[in-house]
Amino acid sequence: MSLFRRVASEPLAMRMRPRSLDTFFGQQHLLAEDKLLRRAITEDRIPSLVLWGPPGSGKTTLASIVATQTGARFVTLSAVGAGVKDLRAAVQQAAEQRDYHGRRTILFIDEIHRFNKAQQDALLPHVEAGTIVLIGATTENPSFEVNAALLSRVRVLRLEPLDAEALLAIIRRALAEDRQLQQRCPQVTEELLCTIAQAAHGDARRALNTLDLATQLAGEGGTVTDKEVAQALQHKTLLYDKAGEEHYNVISALIKSMRGSDPDAAVYWMARMLEAGDDPIFIMRRLVIFAAEDIGNADPIALQLATAALDAVRLVGLPEAVLPMTQACTYLATAPKSNAALRAYTAARKDVRERGALPVPLHLRNAPTSLMRAAGYGRDYKYPHDFDGQYVVERYLPEQLQGRRYYEPRDSGHEAEIRQRLQSWRKQAPERE
Repeated sequence: MSLFRRVASEPLAMRMRPRSLDTFFGQQHLLAEDKLLRRAITEDRIPSLVLWGPPGSGKTTLASIVATQTGARFVTLSAVGAGVKDLRAAVQQAAEQRDYHGRRTILFIDEIHRFNKAQQDALLPHVEAGTIVLIGATTENPSFEVNAALLSRVRVLRLEPLDAEALLAIIRRALAEDRQLQQRCPQVTEELLCTIAQAAHGDARRALNTLDLATQLAGEGGTVTDKEVAQALQHKTLLYDKAGEEHYNVISALIKSMRGSDPDAAVYWMARMLEAGDDPIFIMRRLVIFAAEDIGNADPIALQLATAALDAVRLVGLPEAVLPMTQACTYLATAPKSNAALRAYTAARKDVRERGALPVPLHLRNAPTSLMRAAGYGRDYKYPHDFDGQYVVERYLPEQLQGRRYYEPRDSGHEAEIRQRLQSWRKQAPERE
């Protein structure tokens, strides 16, 4: 295959990859004139870095620009296929280049989060000694996926999804400079360019490849219309990794939307999870926890409904399971809220941990033998059912904890009634204070 054929077959995103900062758009929080990364590149003082950002935000492109604009050797590895043997070979060559030719080596590792602990540990001494300058790229939160020892030796730079203005500049440049696009002479309105930029959701690669396919569908000299753009876009693969940070971001948004009594936002985030392929059972387990943690006795039906919805999901499965899930989600979001159960347990656990296993008061102890009864076990215990209203003043906490208040019902929903009842009982038992 000739060089021309190979280059011509490259996707537009590859053909338009910037080779200098002048043609790189976006990430101004890192690349403005006074920012760290631009100064490091222009002054050829690149420290070891981990570039963290979503797909299409420019991680590999920035590494390529470093290769172009610095005098260092540039070696690339992909963590998908490389192993410790490859790392050792790269480091050995870097040491030779440094010792015999005085050249620095920048080692770029794409998808560094895919390296296991042993592979990441193999980098430590060489980054520490300066044998290599490491640039890692990852879509995953480095706090979860990169060893703490390695993180302490690099700077983590966060790349954001590209905004619409940056994406528009990128696709306009492609129309102006790419020979294959120019040969097609496509007619594309500014409105459709904005549509492509918006639909790319911060991903430059997606924006460029959508433009490329839409112009192919329009044909040579053709006019790109909504139809070609829609076909080129197809169904967007949601930015979502069921084992990564975005998974926890979205479930956090779902829980906080329900806690904030916003059923619309809650349903949206739940739909995001389901459409991305998340496990409906996982989602329902979170809703069951929410019913107890954030609603509790303010609406005792909430927990019943959540567990019933969990059973229904197991029974019918997707896609019909979205109906009981949505019913539960909207009910929980609109139910009266109380975190009294969480607060009660947290306070009780604090006393347990700080004071240890305090002795059970004698009158509350079980007394199955005569010896135990003689020792006072169960003596003078008052059986509530023998008294009016099934209530009698009694001490149930250990002596050292008398007067403690763990459960404080809120003035919300059914808990308002519980609060009144509890206040009435507590007024009858001042000696518990």
